[in-house]
Amino acid sequence: MWKYAAAACVTAASASGFLANSFYGTAEQAPFPEIKSAHSLVAKHVTKERWDKLAGVVTETSGFTLGQAIACAVEFDNQHCGIYAGDYDSYKDFADVFDPIIQEYHGISADAKHTSDMDANKIVGNIDPKVPVKSVRIRVGRSFNGFGLSPGITKQQRLDLEALLKSAFGNFTGDLEGNYYPLLGMDEGVRQQLVDDHFLFVSGDRNLIAAGMERDWPEGRGIFHNKEKTFLVWVNEEDQTRIISMQKGGDVKAVFERLARAIKAVEDSVKKESGKEFMCDEKYGYIHSCPTNLGTGMRASVHVDLPGWTAEGLGSLQARCEELALQPRGTRGESGGQTGITYDISNKHRLGYSEVQLVQCMIDGVNTLYKEDLELQKKHGL
Repeated sequence: MWKYAAAACVTAASASGFLANSFYGTAEQAPFPEIKSAHSLVAKHVTKERWDKLAGVVTETSGFTLGQAIACAVEFDNQHCGIYAGDYDSYKDFADVFDPIIQEYHGISADAKHTSDMDANKIVGNIDPKVPVKSVRIRVGRSFNGFGLSPGITKQQRLDLEALLKSAFGNFTGDLEGNYYPLLGMDEGVRQQLVDDHFLFVSGDRNLIAAGMERDWPEGRGIFHNKEKTFLVWVNEEDQTRIISMQKGGDVKAVFERLARAIKAVEDSVKKESGKEFMCDEKYGYIHSCPTNLGTGMRASVHVDLPGWTAEGLGSLQARCEELALQPRGTRGESGGQTGITYDISNKHRLGYSEVQLVQCMIDGVNTLYKEDLELQKKHGL
């Protein structure tokens, strides 16, 4: 079992990546906080008993505390989950809090195991060519052992990780070859082009600020993309890396196949440079700063026109997507709202399913929504 200590370091992490408890030491015990997001998972699972047990613990990799982890739920009143991890250690050291939150959010059992499968050849069929899909985008998050996650990563770790990734990007060949654009000192012409391409991530998100993810902005952050602009990597945003594959039209299988190659290229190149591998947990899959992204960390989405469902009403579409294990959004993103008849439709789940299963679910679900949309168009005289 773990133990508190006044000394700086108690136990080292195991060589395979924090499978053992790795408490770094103690912080001054803060009083039990007022959690403004009273209906959040944090409010439910961060009890005074658990707080008293864990509030003085500091993680080894980035010196993170439970108080930092739940900052968003304490500061804001609108959080559903409300917790972030500052490093891989956080999921182990604060397991009394993270485990029940993760199990409730993802609907998994305490003894669940995660399985990954990126074999594009297992995808059956594709989106019907008749479906009015404008574009496909599939992204995953990936994090490397030995560095903190964005809420807790130290300045030096962030810079070292960026340098490692820049070197790795230089090894890409073929259709993955491209350029890295650091945010710090970015040329205005480059910045505007990235804005026009909808590639640029920016500062100012209040959740990311409260969680500690915008410290030292914009140093250590940047964007890589290939020449065709169908493969991107965001460096040191909400996750250490966000690996993205996308293209116009509705060929989901091609986008997934490129993503699989891109993920392997990133991991193989970094491993060759440094020996470091992706953080991957037997139970929780690929490790992310936000526990809602654990598992695959994958969001496979299409922008698709659904005039029939628009006429039927957004509530009806949301209910139908729930039945199909899909998530509808406006095309302006998670909080941008909905305009017109174009929707962003993606897989709902992250953990407890493989990547192949989630992509298959999205393909089949979008084909179903389109068939139903045609009937709804007739119903509403469109």
